[in-house]
Amino acid sequence: MVGTLAACGSSSDDAGDSGAGGSKTVTLVSHDSWAASKDVVAAFEKESGYKVRVLEDGDAGQAVNKAILTKDNPQGDVFFGVDNTLLSRALDNDLFQPYEAKGSDQVRPEYRTDQDKHRVTPVDTGDICVNYDKAYFDQRGLTPPKSFDDLVKPEYKDLLVTENAGSSSPGLGFLLGTAAQYGDGGTSRSSEVESGGGWQGYWKKLKANGVKVVDSWEQAYNEEFSGSAGGKKAKGDRPLVVSYASSPPVEVVYADPQPDTAPTGVADGTCFRQVEYAGLLGNAKNPEGGKALLDFLLSKSFQEDMPLNMFVYPVREGAQVPEVFSKFGPQAKDPQTLDPAKIADNRDQWVKSWTSLVLK
Repeated sequence: MVGTLAACGSSSDDAGDSGAGGSKTVTLVSHDSWAASKDVVAAFEKESGYKVRVLEDGDAGQAVNKAILTKDNPQGDVFFGVDNTLLSRALDNDLFQPYEAKGSDQVRPEYRTDQDKHRVTPVDTGDICVNYDKAYFDQRGLTPPKSFDDLVKPEYKDLLVTENAGSSSPGLGFLLGTAAQYGDGGTSRSSEVESGGGWQGYWKKLKANGVKVVDSWEQAYNEEFSGSAGGKKAKGDRPLVVSYASSPPVEVVYADPQPDTAPTGVADGTCFRQVEYAGLLGNAKNPEGGKALLDFLLSKSFQEDMPLNMFVYPVREGAQVPEVFSKFGPQAKDPQTLDPAKIADNRDQWVKSWTSLVLK
């Protein structure tokens, strides 16, 4: 998601051949946040006879764009990591060929899409939300923000870092969250803030309040954010960051010793629901291996492995979530959402307007 958390590490299994048909290597192209337990991948390799090769290709937005540019001679067989914010771009560019993965009937109905053509398989879900550094706010006796409205208030000036909506999936998700909240014009929905021109008016206020924009989630969370382990080492000075509702468990699971409470929290009123998909690339050199890999991504073993590796929620009915994950990273109760058709119709123009408004 990712989308998902690059802090979780990655899996880069032995390369081997990615050559012509009949190859026993199947290549997964992904964003940098791919991660899976070695034993789970090894079990798939043993059962299927295919060796998994993983190519990580930057932030989700960058990876999708590169996959489209190389679609005639793709880098691999399956692409994982296109989410609902970018899905129409991939489908409109004929990135994938149809395949209905085994286990598709076990996917929760709210996450199913493209049901008539089965070009993509839902794999995981998560919520893009502002995270805050608890210690920063505790030390200053300042209440952390709870909503989009709060982020433009004077007490939070120069505290927020977000990602570029043109290159980063969470950055785009945050922009879409504000579009869902404030609309294209007029006054905001369920909001105390007069948007003064919809989401654009909101972003003018956010820019005036000192929001910092960086290229990627990795940079925002692990370098600029004061609340993450990486950010502390990098002496990050922004106590607010656009990340995920599932980011706090990372700070618990990877701490030694593990704390009783997460050092970071989530502003519940800033969340946007993300769903990630995988698909069989149109000119895959090993389509049969790709199909087997897509089946694996929906298997119960992989779905239950994801939460503590990629820090996302499974989409498969009945897949269990570890207690430490659900305790410190519960899904948002009322996240913003946008109809995929609305995203498709407006995304590129919104990103262009956002770039002119915020970066220039």
